[in-house]
Amino acid sequence: MIEHPDIRRAIRTGYPASEHQHYGFDFFGNEVSKGEEIMTLDDEFFSKQELSHDAIAILHYMGAKSKIAK
Repeated sequence: MIEHPDIRRAIRTGYPASEHQHYGFDFFGNEVSKGEEIMTLDDEFFSKQELSHDAIAILHYMGAKSKIAK
């Protein structure tokens, strides 16, 4: 099923596109908005809500830090 990116973003972030504050695209190409929780490792960042529990555990083991995208 194909979904419109604006609808997907509104469901994920709770904000319509007009209020969207773009932060960037994570390592996997997921769009990240300001205020979302991310994990950073070296020069890369990952949208935490897109990661599995196992991926989060591995990133923490590798030294990644959790923070809010600003």
